[in-house]
Amino acid sequence: MQSIWRRRAVPVAVAVVGLMAVTACAPADQSGSAGQGASGDGAKDLLTLGMTADLPGLNIKVQPTYQGWFADAVWDALLTCDENVKPSAELVEEWSYNDDQSAATIALRDGVTFSDGTTLDTEDVKQSLEVAADVNTRFQDLTYDIADDLNMTITWPAPVPTLDMLMCEAVITSSEAIEAGTLDNQVVGTGPYVYDAGASTVGSQYTVTRNPDYWGAGGDLYPYEKLVFKVFSNETAALNALKTDQIDGTVISAATVDEAEQAGLNTITMRGNTTRLLLTDHDGESIPALGDVRVRQAMNMVFDRDAIAKDLYRGYADPATQIFRPGTEAFIEDLEDPYPFDVDAAKALMAEAGYEDGFTLPIPFLEGNNLELLMPYVTEQLGEIGITVEQKNLTGPDAISNLLSGDYPVPMWQLGNYGTSIKDIQDYVLDDGLWNVMHQKDEKIDELWQTILTGSDEEKVEAQQEINQYIIDEAWFIPLAYPDGFYATNDSVDIEQVSDYAQLTPLLRDFA
Repeated sequence: MQSIWRRRAVPVAVAVVGLMAVTACAPADQSGSAGQGASGDGAKDLLTLGMTADLPGLNIKVQPTYQGWFADAVWDALLTCDENVKPSAELVEEWSYNDDQSAATIALRDGVTFSDGTTLDTEDVKQSLEVAADVNTRFQDLTYDIADDLNMTITWPAPVPTLDMLMCEAVITSSEAIEAGTLDNQVVGTGPYVYDAGASTVGSQYTVTRNPDYWGAGGDLYPYEKLVFKVFSNETAALNALKTDQIDGTVISAATVDEAEQAGLNTITMRGNTTRLLLTDHDGESIPALGDVRVRQAMNMVFDRDAIAKDLYRGYADPATQIFRPGTEAFIEDLEDPYPFDVDAAKALMAEAGYEDGFTLPIPFLEGNNLELLMPYVTEQLGEIGITVEQKNLTGPDAISNLLSGDYPVPMWQLGNYGTSIKDIQDYVLDDGLWNVMHQKDEKIDELWQTILTGSDEEKVEAQQEINQYIIDEAWFIPLAYPDGFYATNDSVDIEQVSDYAQLTPLLRDFA
């Protein structure tokens, strides 16, 4: 599984960008429950956040991209990116790229120590990226020119148009821990917090406490002395815990936002997602019917996107006819719906393709990821053209890895869209992309990607638009909706902005 971390900023003043401000912090509560509030010195005692999915493990390379507060707490990356993908220093103080962005020359921050007492150096960077390469193709086949303990050049085998983001995803652990083979059970980082194994129960609760040796001024961005991340089986359980002050914040959805607001909770709205089915078996390797574009087009035509936005998302969404975020370079303005809702026309396409009797389609399902309302509708509508959906429930720490394994060629997910559509193309369209789970090559996509790597700015934009039109024509996706995302808190938490460039959840640095 490829891992991507949304990283924190260095401790400097952070500008408010106009997202909804949440009620100011409550007075201190010495009961030991969630939301203890501020102590006399301006620090706060405890922040407890609900997670609607468990961590896949403690190893740095399997940390989730969504609700990734544990990783944000204990590890640092080379750089950090803000909500607009603008990088700033983190473990790296100075950096530069070559002309085609295939190499990064970096100078590490001096005197940074890991939680195991060792000191950060270039060997830690090299070995950490080698660990990342086990699960992330973007870190494979790198070469390293190490000048000394703090200075090095990292070279990729090809240009990387999103090198800033990749540097913000390059999370570093201790080479000593890597060599000792303890990454699965020992958390070694340089972040503002350290893992408290004695106060944690894997699968239920993860506790971190303030790192006394943190290199940054952690009190500004990370005012809490202790953080607790509690795992809940579903969104309803997490919301009930928030109502009863067992936690201070949790992810919710359109299905529960009205309930949260009626209970007097504060809600933040984010818009950066596209709900979609990913039809990644374009060649019909696993499911032969999916190799016929007419079948994929028919599958698009059985969904009433207006009704999905209005009824399933209760009006907290817009219909989606393409996967990219509006306003990005790949997004096609004024696109006429290529697959309007028409079950009869879909049936005719299925018959033309020789699949009038349909076929069986396994679709993976993870509870607590805003899919509970969608799954029955998707099952019903695909059934209109003879496609029998087999819901495959994935649970436990390996659920995300199984989802991305390629065993299920049609994942359904509410995926975040980045502020740059080039990154979306990397993750969702290229054959080595994280969410292109069957990883099937396509010559047209490869040709257009080369233009993105080497062309002029105008040519790069044109190539992105061509990729978008191509995957629409080939029906590689079934985009359903641009939903609002929601985060709910009690009055003990103040959130003035959401720094995640995918706009999925507040980052750890956003909680004040």
